[in-house]
Amino acid sequence: QGRILEKTGLCSQITFGRYVRQGRKLGLDPKLFIQDLQFNEVPVRVYQPKATSDGPRRGILFFHGGGWVFGSLDTYEKVCRYLSRESDSVVVSVQYRLAPEHKYPAAYEDCLSATQHFLQHLQHYGVDPARVTVCGDSAGGNLAAAVSQTLAGSSHLPRLRAQILIYPGLQALDFNLPSYQQNRGVPLLFRERAAFFALLYLNGDALHMQEVLEGSHIPPDMRLKYRKWVSPDNIPEEFKVRGVKPLRPTDFIAEVYETVKRFCEPNLCPLLAEDSVVHQLPESFILTCEYDVLRDDGLLYKKRLEDNGVRVTWYHLEDGFHGIISLYDYCGFSFPSGKRGLDRVVNFLKTL
Repeated sequence: QGRILEKTGLCSQITFGRYVRQGRKLGLDPKLFIQDLQFNEVPVRVYQPKATSDGPRRGILFFHGGGWVFGSLDTYEKVCRYLSRESDSVVVSVQYRLAPEHKYPAAYEDCLSATQHFLQHLQHYGVDPARVTVCGDSAGGNLAAAVSQTLAGSSHLPRLRAQILIYPGLQALDFNLPSYQQNRGVPLLFRERAAFFALLYLNGDALHMQEVLEGSHIPPDMRLKYRKWVSPDNIPEEFKVRGVKPLRPTDFIAEVYETVKRFCEPNLCPLLAEDSVVHQLPESFILTCEYDVLRDDGLLYKKRLEDNGVRVTWYHLEDGFHGIISLYDYCGFSFPSGKRGLDRVVNFLKTL
């Protein structure tokens, strides 16, 4: 439908997609104070439980999913209300700038900036400086991981207590990992779309998508360098039973690499951060779904964190697919496993 509208020149696919995905305005919440503010000029929505609290509360910075292209404060309103109510935490939902109008690193910079502002003003929101967590799903999980890495070495701000990464996308080197092969045609995120979104975020266009999918965008020496982190060899065997084809390497195309070389920056692909950064990261919660092209990004990052002595709580939805958390109570329908995943996040928060 988006394509038809684009051909008739009425509006672009993206505008249409944003329109379809916009959340409905919800009424007041009897249990929460909700206000729209700006943190360092970044629009945010703050959710605060109305009940009195014995002491300072947990704080959660939430970065929404949507391939860096879609999503808004409204789209994730129900999820954020649920997190705030059920975990009795102050939640800050961040409206970062979207691609393709705003390319990388705009989204990352907005999330970092809003997080830094919050960490400097925790007292104002009754938040305990020792219990602030970053959280995000999909592209938001990517942003949470990147912000967490940036702040890991920072001494002048309160240290993050944890990071919660819900089926995050963490690399753009290899779109042929087992999960990409097995789930290439599974909604809500097809293999092609994953590369399409990554390119829109990086460059504002999806030129060279085919080459990126084939893997001819990364030089052989770099492939070798990152093989210790991004490789099917690091995926546990039980995730290969649904079939994996070894692929013959494609020829490297230098001019494609020139347009996408920033894919090797950890702020864009957090899986590529050095060990010296990874070992400073806070306790982590990673949620993966079996029927998700991004499943292996989560599994590979889990291994990297564990190899660096970071404590990881991992929850795998055997029957889950990409985007299932954002469908919580969406237009009146919800998937039991999505609710289960969300409740696992809440349970993890309660341990912090």
